[in-house]
Amino acid sequence: MSTQQDFRSWMEGVQARTEDALGRFLPAAESKPAKLHEAMRYTTLGGGKRVRPLLAHAAGELFGAADDAVARAACAVEMIHVYSLVHDDMPCMDDDALRRGKPTVHVAYDEATALLVGDALQAQAFEVLAGAGDVAPARLVTMLRLLAEAAGSAGMCGGQAIDLDSVGFKLTLEELERMHQLKTGAMLRVSVLLGALCGKDLSPQELDALKAYSRAIGLAFQVVDDVLDATADSATLGKTAGKDAAANKPTYVSILGLEPSKALAEQLRRQAHEALTPFGEQALRLRELADLIVQRKA
Repeated sequence: MSTQQDFRSWMEGVQARTEDALGRFLPAAESKPAKLHEAMRYTTLGGGKRVRPLLAHAAGELFGAADDAVARAACAVEMIHVYSLVHDDMPCMDDDALRRGKPTVHVAYDEATALLVGDALQAQAFEVLAGAGDVAPARLVTMLRLLAEAAGSAGMCGGQAIDLDSVGFKLTLEELERMHQLKTGAMLRVSVLLGALCGKDLSPQELDALKAYSRAIGLAFQVVDDVLDATADSATLGKTAGKDAAANKPTYVSILGLEPSKALAEQLRRQAHEALTPFGEQALRLRELADLIVQRKA
């Protein structure tokens, strides 16, 4: 059984390796066009919890994946995630000036650069993943397709569109869950699947278990985000606190209330643990990440 210190050491190791890999996979800051490449590195490096890479590495370890393949999958999902944050912070979207404790890209640079940074990071993600030479070609094509689906209108972008259209409207709990399964859950789910697929073709039973786990942590992540937005300050979050309430956005807290939202997050954490039962103790890191997602303070 891993101790909490073992988990923290493992997590910090993955975060450090991810930072190093992102630095290698991103264009050099001095390469032309220098302003664009500098801004890509500014927003991607030196910040963030790297939850998606952690999930990819944990799933990769579960299935014996090669280090380079998992590093590429982890960096690909992180690049898609960062691109989404850059665009989400722009004035035409959520209009925020702070992200990961520093000025957002459109503030530090300009709006046109922010737009291009997001576009370039999305393309870079697929280039990086496509270079996973340790993965069988047919499986790599599947991984590229899964990443595209998770990022597109049937995934993250679709959830963002629903989110923007929902401002000022009341959603049912089922509608809110659907939105967040796309907006947040899709990229968390694909992080787990890509990490696992770096190691082997998955059986239907393995795939179902990982999807059930991912569904639970995807919703839990957003529930906790909503709780933190309502209870934490901007310095703790590294982004502007209270924006959802100020913008009259539907959240778990606005629909359920604060304490029931906390209870739901804990229920989802237990569901995530239960989904991993077929893998036994070998899935310990994924269980610990479920705990981290629910119990985090920022």
